[in-house]
Amino acid sequence: MTGKELILNAVKGHATPRPAWLPFVGCHGGKLIGKSATEYLQSAELMVEGLQKAKELYRPDGLPVTFDLQVEAEILGCQLHWANEVPPSVVTHPLEEHFDLATLPAFAATKGRLPIIMSALDTLNTQIGNEVALYGLLCGPFTLALHLRGNNIFLDMFDDPAKVQELTDYCADIAIKMARLYLQHGASVIAVVDPMTSQISPEHFEAFVTPAMNKLFDWIRANNGLSSIFVCGDVTRNLEVMCQTHADNICVDEQISIPHLHQLCEMTGKSFGGNIKLTSVLLLGSEQDSQREAVEIMDAAGGKGFVLAPGCDLPYHTPPANLTAVAAVVHDEYARRVARETVAGMADAYDDIEIPHYSHYKEVIVDVITLDSTSCAPCQYMMEAVEKAAAKAFVKVYINEHKIKARAGLGMMKKLGVSNLPTICIDGEIAFASIIPDMKTLVKAIEARAIAKNISGLAS
Repeated sequence: MTGKELILNAVKGHATPRPAWLPFVGCHGGKLIGKSATEYLQSAELMVEGLQKAKELYRPDGLPVTFDLQVEAEILGCQLHWANEVPPSVVTHPLEEHFDLATLPAFAATKGRLPIIMSALDTLNTQIGNEVALYGLLCGPFTLALHLRGNNIFLDMFDDPAKVQELTDYCADIAIKMARLYLQHGASVIAVVDPMTSQISPEHFEAFVTPAMNKLFDWIRANNGLSSIFVCGDVTRNLEVMCQTHADNICVDEQISIPHLHQLCEMTGKSFGGNIKLTSVLLLGSEQDSQREAVEIMDAAGGKGFVLAPGCDLPYHTPPANLTAVAAVVHDEYARRVARETVAGMADAYDDIEIPHYSHYKEVIVDVITLDSTSCAPCQYMMEAVEKAAAKAFVKVYINEHKIKARAGLGMMKKLGVSNLPTICIDGEIAFASIIPDMKTLVKAIEARAIAKNISGLAS
C-alpha cells in the first residue's frame, strides 16, 4: 500500500496498518530550501522544490500544496502584508465600511496566485502524486468572510444576521470554485481551513457556518472528492457541531482531546486527525519530545480512520530533525516501543520568566497570548480588537503580545495560567480565552480594571 492509498483509506474511515502521516508543510518548505516565506509562496518552482525536500526528509503520506489562507482574500481585494518567516496577513477589509458584495472583484482561476499554485500542483502530481496524497487547502467560508468584513462581522451576527448569511454563502461559492480547481488539477483531498470558527458560539456556527460548509462539502462529495474541515484554535465549544457537518474528516489542533474527538467522530461517521503540539514540542522541543508526543496521540487515536498531523501550519523554523523523528515512529513499530519507554525529562518551570507587578502601574496592561498574530488569523483579529479598544478606553493601555513560538511566550503563558489560544489577560487576569469580544465589552473590561486601580482619566 502506498502512502497515498493509506491516507485516503484513513480519511474514508477505514482501518490502516499504521497511522497516516500528514505534515502541514507550508512556508516551512521555504526554510528547507533556504528561501523566505515571501519568495516561497509566490513561486511554483520553489514550492515544488520545498515539498520534494519535505517528502525526502519526512516520508509523508500526504502533503498540502500550499498553506496560505489569504489566497482568496487577495483576489477579492484584501491587501496583504508579506513577511520572511510567516504567510502573508490581511491588512485591509474591502467590506469593512460598505457591506456590499457587488463591490468585490470577480473571482477567477487566472487571478492572484492561483496560476502559481495550480502549476505547482500539476508538477507535484507528475513527480510524487502516485505516492503522496496532495491536499488542496482553501480558506473556510467564515474566515474568508472575516477577511472581507473585518471584526465588524461579530456585531453583524446580532445586528444584521441576514447579511452575514449572504456573505458566508458567497464565501462558500468562492470555496467551491477553489475546490473545483484543486480537483481538476489532481488534488486528493480538499481541506477547508476555517480557524475563525473557534471564536463563535455553537448557535452562531449552526446559523452562519454549517449551511455554507455543507453546501461546499456536498459539492465536493458530488464531484467524487474527499473533504476535511480543519480548525486550528480551541474549538472545544464547537466540536459537536463541526462533527455534524457533511465533511469526511475532522482535523484539530493541540487544544482538543483526541479521545473526545475520536468518540464524537465515531458517533457521526467521520474520520479524524491531529494534533502534535506545534511550538512547545515540534518547534522548541527535542527529537525525543516529538516522538513521545506523536506516539501518545497515535495510541489514543487507535488504528482506524486517523491521520497524524501537526496542530496547524508548521512554523518556518521547525527543526527538520524533530519531524524526521516523528516519521521514524510513524513508519517503525520498534521506534514506537522505544518512544513509549523513554522517560520524559523535567518540564521547564520558566523560573527566569517574570510577570510584571501590575498593581504598580498607573496604566492598564493587556497581555495577549498568541501563536503569532502575523500568521494565525484568530490571533491577528484578537490583536486588532485589543488595539482598537485601547484607543477608545479612557485610560492609557500597554499592550504586550506574547508569541508562544518563542520560549519567553511559553513562559508567560504558563505564569499567567493560560491554557487556550489566543487569550486576552488584563493586568495579569484572564479576561477572554479563545474568544474575541466585541468592542464595547472589551473597552468596558479595560476601564473596569482602571477604576479598580483608582486610575481616573488619562495617565501621563
